Amino acid sequence: MRALAVEDEPRIAADLAAALGAAGFRVDLCGDGEQAWFLGDTEDYDLIVLDLGLPRLDGLSVLKRWRANGREMPVLVLTARGTWMERVEGIDAGADDYLPKPFRMEELVARARALVRRAAGRGSALQTAGALSLDANRMTVALRGVPVPVTALEYRMLAYLMLNRDRVVPPTELLEHLHGDDDAREANALEALVARLRRKLGPGVIGTRRGFGYFLESEDEPA
Repeated sequence: MRALAVEDEPRIAADLAAALGAAGFRVDLCGDGEQAWFLGDTEDYDLIVLDLGLPRLDGLSVLKRWRANGREMPVLVLTARGTWMERVEGIDAGADDYLPKPFRMEELVARARALVRRAAGRGSALQTAGALSLDANRMTVALRGVPVPVTALEYRMLAYLMLNRDRVVPPTELLEHLHGDDDAREANALEALVARLRRKLGPGVIGTRRGFGYFLESEDEPA
């Protein structure tokens, strides 16, 4: 899952990247409103954490521009002020949740996970597809109730397939959400990752639609 953290204070930005990364997100960072507006308008993120007090373009204006352009990704707004009027303005501008500073990273991560699940129409932290289950709070994987050890990258792939379990996910989309723009964006890297997971999970869990992509198998195969 991809997340954009928009924060101009370096220490907080680093803490956000570390906390969201540990929660299974691949995190991009930016520190000004102009860059945030461009990234949010041109990239596909599963979540954006947006500070309101930004240089060059304030966070509220950035959010309004995204929503005016039809960008519907969940946005968690941060602010150092936290007055009720600013909260109303943020919600009216299209924020999905609001967290005043100072805050605990554990709360931010919990809210981030909830927003992603809600955006995908999945209310519970425990998600299942066929014999496979994922616990988003504990970041664990089980097959028929038996825990399966996975790496962080393997978990992120399964979590993204789980969030999109009603459709076939193209390889290019998976690579984008797993790696972004770095050197790991190669088809053979994805194939190797799928092969490792299939060895751990066995047959009948990750399906392939040749020429289209991957999906989690269940009783009803996606159309």
